[in-house]
Amino acid sequence: MTENKVNRKGPSKMAEVVALIRAEESEKPADEHICYDPYAVHFVSPEMREFMACHPEKYKAQREQVERSLPGYSNSIVARVRYFDDIVKLSAQDGLEQLVIMGAGYDTRAYRIEELKNVHVFEIDHPDTIKVKKDKINEIFGFFPAHVTYVPADLEVEKLEQRLAESGYDKTKKTLFAMEGLIYYLPPEAVDDLLLFIVHSSSKENAVVFDYGRVKPDTNTHKGKSGYEFAKQRGEPVKSSINEPIEKFLSERGFYKIKNMDSKDYKKAYFYGKNADREVNDMASFVYAVVE
Repeated sequence: MTENKVNRKGPSKMAEVVALIRAEESEKPADEHICYDPYAVHFVSPEMREFMACHPEKYKAQREQVERSLPGYSNSIVARVRYFDDIVKLSAQDGLEQLVIMGAGYDTRAYRIEELKNVHVFEIDHPDTIKVKKDKINEIFGFFPAHVTYVPADLEVEKLEQRLAESGYDKTKKTLFAMEGLIYYLPPEAVDDLLLFIVHSSSKENAVVFDYGRVKPDTNTHKGKSGYEFAKQRGEPVKSSINEPIEKFLSERGFYKIKNMDSKDYKKAYFYGKNADREVNDMASFVYAVVE
């Protein structure tokens, strides 16, 4: 659709939305939060933090409006963070040597997951987002961790092979590719290019983890239209969904050992006890797969 042809300038607004959700979840008691990210709050703009502090009722009303339009949206985001955290930790414990985070946004795993200290982490995103990310990391720590390499690149138009090779990526090493909150915002051909890159530019048994939606951007369903408008208003319109069985989709592109987690699965896995009544969004699923 022509309306999806945007030239984004400035850092990702959706990355800030997700950082805010992580920050609020992290403020909950230890026996209640689904994910924990002590650095997320640093990626929420001072203007937003001031608005939240000075106008709590207005902010609450805005959040409630989002939840009415997109029931379970925030809960599915924190479940996604937890799922990716779990996959990354298990991979690191199993001898992971490289983590390539595509569309890294304000991801903080390289700084808060102890198991990654000896893993070379590549953070790839739009140059404007990478600039803000680096400024914040320097502000938080006063230095850039030696195991992290920042790779500015527009994933919609740039080929990754050369950019990663120039950054020290070694395709012979055991690697996990993470694409959290990414493929929605890329056209289908760009999604295919990324998956083909993973298959052809890494060793067998390397893996990918990503999340995806099952509703087309031009859907007539209420939740689908609401999600599309929510992203579009923040300058990052939805461009891709996967509506065929994920096992078929990935096997045709060179993956196997496919493990899918849909909303019913992560509702059962993460939302019990004090969290049993929290609703999740049934359009979002997560998947892990291995290069065949």
